[in-house]
Amino acid sequence: MYLIKTPFWLRAFYPKCTWRIPSKEKVIYLSFDDGPHPTATPFVLTTLKNYDAKATFFCIGNNVLKHPNIYESILQEGHQVGNHTYDHLNGWKTETNHYIDNIQDAANLIDSNLFRPPYGRITQHQIRRLTNSTQLPNKIIMWDVLSADFDVQLKGEDCARNVIKHTQPGSIIVFHDSQKAWDRMSIALPMVLDYFSKQGFRFECIP
Repeated sequence: MYLIKTPFWLRAFYPKCTWRIPSKEKVIYLSFDDGPHPTATPFVLTTLKNYDAKATFFCIGNNVLKHPNIYESILQEGHQVGNHTYDHLNGWKTETNHYIDNIQDAANLIDSNLFRPPYGRITQHQIRRLTNSTQLPNKIIMWDVLSADFDVQLKGEDCARNVIKHTQPGSIIVFHDSQKAWDRMSIALPMVLDYFSKQGFRFECIP
């Protein structure tokens, strides 16, 4: 089970996390989880460039180690990066010290103060450890709108509709530059960029 639009009660339960960036301007924040990936990430970079769009990539440390050149491409194209743990750990199922150590392992490869917990699952204790740290990424970024491109029951057009229906100025949107999401993301992303570009929106990195 997952929620396309993050409800108020969930945002209120995690007040130290950033769920959206309220704006009176037509700006939205695209983000991509789980890369870098040798097929998906270059496609995303090319597609974003076609629309003069910037985005934030929450990278898995182990994937950065496997694909350093693709990771460097993200930075060279002027995008933002964030920490997504080294091994895509579920915070609810991981002892806090091990979870923090895993984030540190990723931080050795990813220079960023932004962190997104895989699956959005993180404990209050883990949140406190991060937000009080000066050595680890201490700005926890969640999301406002989920494309659900990871759901193999959906089509790419369904994922695009999820985003188009629920996005508003300041929304943080999640896609995945991963093998699992590829079939849907590769269809949905161009549709979303085209739609919002025609509506006068711009696409920026999460600050």
